[in-house]
Amino acid sequence: MPDRVVAIAQAIETSLHTRSEELGGHPDVLVGLIGRGIQLSRTPAMHEREAERLGLSCAYVLVDFDALGLGDVDLDAALRATAGLGFNGVNVTYPFKQSVMPLLDELAPEAEAIGAVNTVVFGERTIGHNTDHWGFAESFRSQMNGVSLAHVTVFGAGGAGSAVSAALIGLGATQITIIDPEGARANHLARRLARTGAAELVHSKDAHVAVTAADGIVNTTPIGMAKHPGTPFPSEWLRPEQWVADIIYFPRETELLLQASEIGCRTLPGIGMAIGQAVRAFEHFTGRAADMAAMAGHFEAAA
Repeated sequence: MPDRVVAIAQAIETSLHTRSEELGGHPDVLVGLIGRGIQLSRTPAMHEREAERLGLSCAYVLVDFDALGLGDVDLDAALRATAGLGFNGVNVTYPFKQSVMPLLDELAPEAEAIGAVNTVVFGERTIGHNTDHWGFAESFRSQMNGVSLAHVTVFGAGGAGSAVSAALIGLGATQITIIDPEGARANHLARRLARTGAAELVHSKDAHVAVTAADGIVNTTPIGMAKHPGTPFPSEWLRPEQWVADIIYFPRETELLLQASEIGCRTLPGIGMAIGQAVRAFEHFTGRAADMAAMAGHFEAAA
């Protein structure tokens, strides 16, 4: 095993040993989350408490590249380390949802179509899935009934932006404008999803025009997180008849959503997507059906 993989495995084992002692032995299910700045994630609580509800023991370990002092180049080593330690799989979050793809043996159809992975299942083959799109779609259906999807502007063309854009197409959006400072990435996303023929997708460099022309706006960028405060665009551009969604769930209501609410916009926080993606990921990891309402309860209990 390469030295870098060994070093990362040793760091992960420290957290795993503590959690295993709390569980009274090796867990039935061993999973983790790979990303940056993830110490406040509620995903561990959702998975561990749902497993307990189903009569299983589960250890969910954070592999925080910031806390561990790892570079982006360590992603492959982190995957190998977790697989070598016997993990059932890992969730993958910012900023690795796209860069993880070439490191996997196989992509599930939805992950390949979206161009992003947030759930990796280990086995004879390492398979990447995307549960973000289902989580966003379920949240949108349950909370945003009746809003117009004629023209939606999406901020961010990364892994989350790809999943949300795909979900919006499935929900019936007819035109999606993508805003991202990396024009090539945005154009690539627009071209890939446009192949479905179900919606018109374009990349725009003019955020002001894209916001004012839209019926709804979705923020899929990190702007609004505790470590990335602010809004992705000036809220003065918004009108009361528009709707605004954010995929960030910590804080529960981002600065963008607060300002949009004050203007009179209908808003959708990221909590529903966070719960929905966890439900599907849990099923991939365990082969057991998770309960959405129960998972929502676990999420709130972890606050």
